[in-house]
Order: sequence, then C-alpha cells, then structure tokens
Amino acid sequence: MVYFYVGIAGTVGALLRYAVSLPFVHSDTLFPYGTLIVNLIGCYVLALVTRLFHEKVQWNRTYQIAITTGLVGSFTTFSTFSVEVIQLMELHHYLLSFLYVCISLFGGLACSYLGYYKSLKSGDCK
Repeated sequence: MVYFYVGIAGTVGALLRYAVSLPFVHSDTLFPYGTLIVNLIGCYVLALVTRLFHEKVQWNRTYQIAITTGLVGSFTTFSTFSVEVIQLMELHHYLLSFLYVCISLFGGLACSYLGYYKSLKSGDCK
C-alpha cells in the first residue's frame, strides 16, 4: 500500500513542481530560476516535515514516506539542476553556473536549517 501512497504523492509533487516553475519557462534569462525556487522550497519543506514527524506529529510511517519521498522528492529535482549547470557551462556562462551551484548549495542548506529549526522557534517542537 505504501507504493500507492508514494505514487499519488509523487504525482502531486511533480504537478506542483511544474506549476511553480511554469512562470519561468518563457523567461528571457538564462538563469534557471524555476528549478532554483523549487529546490529551495523543497529543502525547507523536507527539513520542516522531517523534524515535525520525528518530534511532534505521530503519523503512520506510510504517510510520512509518501510525503517525504513521494511529494517532496518528486517536487525537487537534482537531475534538472545538474543538466542546467552543464548547459550553462556549455554556453560558456561559467560565472552564472558557479553562482547557480553556490546559491543552490548554500541556499538549500540555509533553507533546510530554517525549516528544521523553525518549529523550535514557534514552539511546535520541544
């Protein structure tokens, strides 16, 4: 049954990813804002729900897997990020690709930190 829930949540996550990145598809800029925004949101949400599931919310393990692996896992996209970095490098936009990698890495870590510790500041987790 876990496969069914992961599949449903994965479908929702993929559709959300498409919806969030859609406004950036026809952008005149080379910078992949859509993927960056999706991945930063995903870092925040995954850290937040992981912390909540671990310390506060006692959901069935199947639902936890569906949300973390299915929904958030299909919402974020490391493979697209990787291809976009290579494409920027092939176009000789080395600085832009370097900035993209740095913003994704450090921004992702910052968003994960915020998501993981947000619950402590708001008093949700003890």
